[in-house]
Amino acid sequence: MSSSILQPLSHEPWSCMLPGPPSRNNFGSADLSPSGLLAFASGSSVSVVDSHSLQLVTTVPLPFHSSSPSSSPPSSSYASLSPFVTSVRWTPLPPRRDLLSTEPSSSHLIIAAGDRNGRISLLDFRLRSVIVSIDPPDHSSKWGVQDLCWVQARPDSFLLAALFGPSHVSFFNTSTYRFIFKYDASPEHLSCIRRDPFDSRHLCIIGLKGFLLSIKVLGETEDDIVPKELSIRTDCKELLRLERDAAAAGNSTSTPASAVFPLYAVRLAFSPHWKHVIYVTFPRQLVVFDLKYETTLSSAALPRGCSKFLDVLPDPNQELVYCAHLDGKLSIWRRKEGEQVHILCTMEDLLPSFGSYVPSPSFLSVLISQAEPTLQNISKLFSGLPNATSDVDFDNPFDFCDDTLLVSKTHLISISDDGKLWSWILTGEGPGEGNRQLHKSDGSKSQLSNSIVDHPDVTFKISLVGQLQLLSSTVTMLAVPSPSLTATLARGGNSPAVAVPLVALGTQSGTIDVIDVSANAVAAGFSVHSGKVRGLKWLGNSRLVSFSYTEVSDKIGGYNNRLVVTCLRSGLNRTFRPLQKPERAPVRALRASSSGRYLLIIFRDAPVEVWAMTKNPIMLRSLALPFTVLEWTLPTVPRPVQNGPTKQSPFNPQANTATALEEAASSTTASSSDTKAGSSDGSHEDNSESFAFALVNGALGVFEVHGRRIRDFRPKWPASSFVPSDGLITAMAYRLPHVVMGDRAGYIRWWDVTTGSSSSFNTHRDGIRRIKFSPVVAGDYSRGRIAVLFYDNTFSVFDLDSPEPLANSLLQPQCLGTLVLELDWLPLWNDKNDPLILCIAGADSSFRLYEVIINDKRRIPGWQPRIIKDRFRPMPLCCPVLLPIPHALALRMILQLGVKPSWFNTLGITVDQRPETITSSMSSAGDLRSYMIDLPPIGDSVVPELLLKVLEPYRKEGCIFDEERARLYATIVNKGCAARFAFAAATFGEVSEALFWLQLPRAMNHLMKKLVKRSLEKTPILENPVHHDTALLSRITSKGKSTPETGWRDALQSQGQLRLMAFEQEDLWKSANERIPWHEKLEGEEAIQNRIHDLVSVGNLEAAVSLLLSTSPESPYFYPNALRAVALSSAVSRSLLELAVKVVAANMVRTDRSLSGIHLLCAVGRYQEACSQLQDAGCWTDAATLAAAHLKGSDYARVLQRWAEHVLSAEHNIWRALILFVAAGAMQEALAALRKAHQPDTASMFIMACREIHAEIITNVIGSDDESGPSSVKDTQVELPGLNPEYEDVIAVGEYFGQYQRKLVHLCMDSQPFLE
Repeated sequence: MSSSILQPLSHEPWSCMLPGPPSRNNFGSADLSPSGLLAFASGSSVSVVDSHSLQLVTTVPLPFHSSSPSSSPPSSSYASLSPFVTSVRWTPLPPRRDLLSTEPSSSHLIIAAGDRNGRISLLDFRLRSVIVSIDPPDHSSKWGVQDLCWVQARPDSFLLAALFGPSHVSFFNTSTYRFIFKYDASPEHLSCIRRDPFDSRHLCIIGLKGFLLSIKVLGETEDDIVPKELSIRTDCKELLRLERDAAAAGNSTSTPASAVFPLYAVRLAFSPHWKHVIYVTFPRQLVVFDLKYETTLSSAALPRGCSKFLDVLPDPNQELVYCAHLDGKLSIWRRKEGEQVHILCTMEDLLPSFGSYVPSPSFLSVLISQAEPTLQNISKLFSGLPNATSDVDFDNPFDFCDDTLLVSKTHLISISDDGKLWSWILTGEGPGEGNRQLHKSDGSKSQLSNSIVDHPDVTFKISLVGQLQLLSSTVTMLAVPSPSLTATLARGGNSPAVAVPLVALGTQSGTIDVIDVSANAVAAGFSVHSGKVRGLKWLGNSRLVSFSYTEVSDKIGGYNNRLVVTCLRSGLNRTFRPLQKPERAPVRALRASSSGRYLLIIFRDAPVEVWAMTKNPIMLRSLALPFTVLEWTLPTVPRPVQNGPTKQSPFNPQANTATALEEAASSTTASSSDTKAGSSDGSHEDNSESFAFALVNGALGVFEVHGRRIRDFRPKWPASSFVPSDGLITAMAYRLPHVVMGDRAGYIRWWDVTTGSSSSFNTHRDGIRRIKFSPVVAGDYSRGRIAVLFYDNTFSVFDLDSPEPLANSLLQPQCLGTLVLELDWLPLWNDKNDPLILCIAGADSSFRLYEVIINDKRRIPGWQPRIIKDRFRPMPLCCPVLLPIPHALALRMILQLGVKPSWFNTLGITVDQRPETITSSMSSAGDLRSYMIDLPPIGDSVVPELLLKVLEPYRKEGCIFDEERARLYATIVNKGCAARFAFAAATFGEVSEALFWLQLPRAMNHLMKKLVKRSLEKTPILENPVHHDTALLSRITSKGKSTPETGWRDALQSQGQLRLMAFEQEDLWKSANERIPWHEKLEGEEAIQNRIHDLVSVGNLEAAVSLLLSTSPESPYFYPNALRAVALSSAVSRSLLELAVKVVAANMVRTDRSLSGIHLLCAVGRYQEACSQLQDAGCWTDAATLAAAHLKGSDYARVLQRWAEHVLSAEHNIWRALILFVAAGAMQEALAALRKAHQPDTASMFIMACREIHAEIITNVIGSDDESGPSSVKDTQVELPGLNPEYEDVIAVGEYFGQYQRKLVHLCMDSQPFLE
């Protein structure tokens, strides 16, 4: 019966894939999302790791695409090797919460990946698929992708900016799937591209020679993209020499900078603390550059003896700059107080050496966590003490009680090319004298969060807190254990060895990595050889034998062959077959019998040696025949065993644990019978094993080994036509009674050695390199399935029982984006209805598993992805962003409404007696609403119970929070709505929203001061009004349960993230004042004009007049400077006015400047108009600074509200706009912005938080115990504008939130739990 050729499924089991190690060919590309997911490139794949627990989540290989889209791909293109991934970037889009108009999507989990062929792929790692593939803008040249960056064009969309080749910049619109902007910076070599944290529409690109390109995106058309060219002076002598060497070597002119100059890195990073300031590292220089002044503020040379810079990373919270170096060191630079000058503090090592490796691993990249600083800010601002952070130390196992002051704490991730990911905690500690750390009664330590600038004597300490080991080097060999019933445990004993879910991989560097396929992780690594592992086999299930050789280069010549037996339990490597001098021929291959008792050592053009692998291996015989291939027989169908072990799933961790314990117990009673068997004559038939072979002339044979004796098996020969006359046998597989052979012409032949029956068919492919029999189980009487690996690195699976094996087979493509180096079946098959598992080692150094489903009716193999729930993890993967979208939104709502800490007790947390920490557990039976801290004031009260039921599977598995996050939530759960909302936003990586909730109490405080003052002005007061007004305002700023004003102000000074949300007059004024001294030494007319503008903005008119009068008469700015000097001096004093008039009379001016009119308005006190003109000119921050210095009350509020409208409509930053709306008292505009953004849950939470904060402030001021206060103060009623319950907008928000809750419940019920 004929049947069509099967085609594989469109999706692959990428979850069961281990990536190869990253290399410099990947350009050190990695990106850490705010939610804590690390994406990094390794070969042609992108891997995702949870940075908190350092567990591999998944690996997505990029498929191969033909370089010419116009031509049809060749038939073998599916088996081509995909190019290296050179850049990865997470999308900055937040999760979509508009459930009423759109379906849930994982658009917030998209990764952009660029490769060396210039192709950009958008990956959804949850779906493990490429959703968009972007061809390079110029198909004629293979421009590789140097770097990628997302830049915001509209409130709900981002453009993807890419650096192609050496000097090309392109912008891609992911909505319309086309490039909208191209820019050629030739002959510059562009290095990296970064987005501005203060304005997501703005990005900067740096070149190797100091070329700086600043681009602002105002829309989605080419005309809306505005580039501006700048330059940074640097020494380019070394680069010019490298360019000459590259030109002499004939390197391509379209190659990216990191490929041409891999050790010459130039990087930039925006300062998270100061707008317009960027840090740029050249190989031996750190530059601080001001984009507003377009000049260098400072430059620091690298001290002698230090390796070149690799990357620059500013600390999000402290004014520290971390610089990575090529040798794996990390230099820490601290800003000098009052200047933008950075001083080198210390050097730390991010690449520790464990043993000696040749060559030593290379340092590729380092990343800084963005999630931890936000959580630290939440802990600090909402803890009981005004200046304390959490009483639980983050990630640090070295939490001793000492007298030092913890100033900073940073989480770093580093990557090296030996497949290791390192997790570090960097702490800065200062002397405790005068400001000692506070120790609580239980011995825990409260950290004081002060600015690093205030502590010049800070000492830094780095601690390694985690490591993830992936494949250590390029994979060269693959071996799976296939012990037979006669196989015994290691070190003697007659107990049969069980099959284990382990796979051994030999590597280019000489190490052997042992993979636990049930956990998809590297279980152990052994450094065995100093060179490439050229052969690897299992001896039973706990020993490995491997070989390598080196060619002798002296006159004698020859090869040094090294054979090693590695014990997996002890980790010991024992060499055998030592020789005193080099041999004539190298070892070609190893063949180990299924029992592990015998080993064939195959030499190139030399006899084959037969060894008995006892405790001390013994050579039995040397066979001087011209062998081409030899293969031992595989385990036959196992006999039924009564009272034997029950069926075990190969991916069941409990079953594997029980098997390991049983095996360990058996090994304790092992005897030396194995040694005796190796030295006896082998009278027992069960101890005999056989191997089949083929000779150069095509002759076939089977030998049998009995102890020390080797004899002819005397099989029943097939017909003479079976042996090919011209096809050399290149591959063989043997399982009694069948021998399967493949030749270099692509023919497959099988032969029954007991009956002599045979058959053959042509695969119509290239020569056959490897044939592997699939495992068998009791009751399976078929000839079996074979996996065939061809010389073109493709493979197929054939069913030998099929009348047409070629038709009923699964052909390429199966491995997207790679070539197959080695393959073998995993011998964990307990039932004939279970799927077969095929192990594959790819040319991209990846290791992959495939399940082959056999259709018994038609005997046709098919492909099935691995089931995710079968994976074993040593610890739960606590990453809420990985939950299905409805379940993630349900968890977010539960955290916002407030759940008791006892809900997290299934994590095995040590219960503490402190009231803020986790208390005793409660029964999950009954009303789950008892877990909520209170009935929600908004929405349906039944919804939380339904959501808790949906989340119950995750809670039982411990997949919600680990101990640290649960304890942190316990400290803030009763600190108010804003604390919980900020924590929930930070948990899901929405940093801007978290900062908004952190600033909301302070903005409300600012608004209430203005409202209270206005109410007092309307109320007649008989007593001293100034005293009462001052007292009332001071009580507003000094009272409050968790957020005193001093604590917020200290936080703003020390925590850099909160500066993004600055709005208070004092904060803006102080920030502007601190920047002025940085520019005092700058020269040039433009710098002077900017300095004058800064001085006028902060109200320092005397200094501005002095600087204006110092202008030279030959300067083109003298006339406007003179005019402004006269006007400003009139506002200071008459004597200064007279002096200015005399100076101006003596000197003449010739030109003017646009800001002069604003300065004249300031001189006559028209600050409101001056702010309006500044805003019209686009100087929004300057207008706010000027308003903070001169305006109050409603005038200042109008400036803030107009600024908020600009931030919302032009900069698309809704969270910063909301905080400005609140500070300006425009609550209805804030609510309208949330409704327009389709965030019904956030709009309701916003109303809830504002009412709670308002009630708290009123209670603290009006309802205090101070009975001595005036009655007018007590009777003052301050209403919250725009959020009264009877307003239509507020009612509409409540109704919309109710619909959102009902839709969320339905979606949660329809979604199945997803457990990694």
